[in-house]
Amino acid sequence: MPKPKFAEASEKCVPVWLAGAKKLAASLKEPGSISGLPAEALRFAAAMSFDPKPGRHFWFTQQDGAPGVIFCLDDDPAADPFQPGALATLLPAGAYRWMNNPEKPELAALAFLLGSHSFTRYKAPRSRAALVAPKNVDAAAIESIASCVAFARDLIDTPANDLGPDELEAAALGLAAEFGAKAKVFRGKTLARDFPLIHAVGKGSPREPRLVELRWNPKRARKMTLVGKGVCFDSGGLDIKPDSAMGLMKKDMGGAATALAAAAMIMAADLDVALRLLIPIVENSVSGEAFRPGDVYPSRKGLTVEIGNTDAEGRLILADALALADDEKPELLIDFATLTGAARVALGPDLPPFYTDDDALAEAISRHGFAVNDPVWRLPLWKPYAAKLDGKTADLNNAPAGGMAGSITAALFLRRFVSPGVSWAHFDIYGWTPTARPGRPEGGEAQAARLVFSLASEKFGRAKLR
Repeated sequence: MPKPKFAEASEKCVPVWLAGAKKLAASLKEPGSISGLPAEALRFAAAMSFDPKPGRHFWFTQQDGAPGVIFCLDDDPAADPFQPGALATLLPAGAYRWMNNPEKPELAALAFLLGSHSFTRYKAPRSRAALVAPKNVDAAAIESIASCVAFARDLIDTPANDLGPDELEAAALGLAAEFGAKAKVFRGKTLARDFPLIHAVGKGSPREPRLVELRWNPKRARKMTLVGKGVCFDSGGLDIKPDSAMGLMKKDMGGAATALAAAAMIMAADLDVALRLLIPIVENSVSGEAFRPGDVYPSRKGLTVEIGNTDAEGRLILADALALADDEKPELLIDFATLTGAARVALGPDLPPFYTDDDALAEAISRHGFAVNDPVWRLPLWKPYAAKLDGKTADLNNAPAGGMAGSITAALFLRRFVSPGVSWAHFDIYGWTPTARPGRPEGGEAQAARLVFSLASEKFGRAKLR
């Protein structure tokens, strides 16, 4: 699929002026109060009684007869910096250039590229508006980030009949080949012996479970590990989901796609870090071989786990992957997972919660999320709830009864598989945009990938995206 690109500058590019809606409204009452906007545009807007509101635009004819566009922004400094990205779908096909930069031009330009994305595997792509890169921005870096996000979105959007464990593994191995990373795949008897929880979840499907490991520049001194949940389809297993909850389960590998996107950004930027990527890949299916409620399995860490619910499978496969990651005690350990509906009940689809007991890391995550418009919200690893995880016949129960604080208890479960002192954060992402917004088309989304890249850029030697 084509990678997002800026347009080449030419005289044929249509000029676009960005104007604060309130300031434009004032200017229509008192002509000349906004400098920099063409007088003919203001006269035309006044004549047609244009009502300036954020997100609205109009076309006008310039003095030389060429077309121009005015686009209204929210004047609030705290407004969404992705606002100009709406132009990617509002404007017809053609090349455009901004005549005045928004307050955060890098984010606005990125939003335009992100907003231009569409999933075209099964439908012919249509021509879209293209933007000339604004002045004084790192166009190549923005294109790289947009391409990595598009890669993840396309993986999430692909249905499970065309994106099963084999295909998700192939995507990871393709990324390894692109950046010269070393790859290893654990499956079969090795998986059953060394990663029993991953094997237990995936053994009910004819599509074999596996764990994919990528290592990039392993000899570098500082180490960072990313882990992504790769459930290619989640039926719920024997605790089967209702149809209303199963319809979007192609996106249950969104954590893996997000980890792949973040890894691609890091490798493309050549950050000064030894990067390790771990993706446990399964399909949670119903069959005579499927794991059952009440079963007890060992984990890689040695803790035994009683299965309280087969639909709480994501934390099981992550547990074994985190235990492997923990063996090396990386300087930074991050996992991404479409883990709980409870997270969506608490914060909705647009604001993923994250968990860490490292306060300095929490501050950095929040700061970078705000800086690159990839928002998240910290929820507590509330230790009194940890007792809920105690198993009756095993060390742990993967799904304690009651269901309250479900996202927190899931994070506490994962915490048991990471050693104290390791700087670890867990992101409980939704991985999907249900309603299109500027820079965020409806469909798969690599939530928290850009903020983790920004964090890694600062921590390991690269300036973050402004």
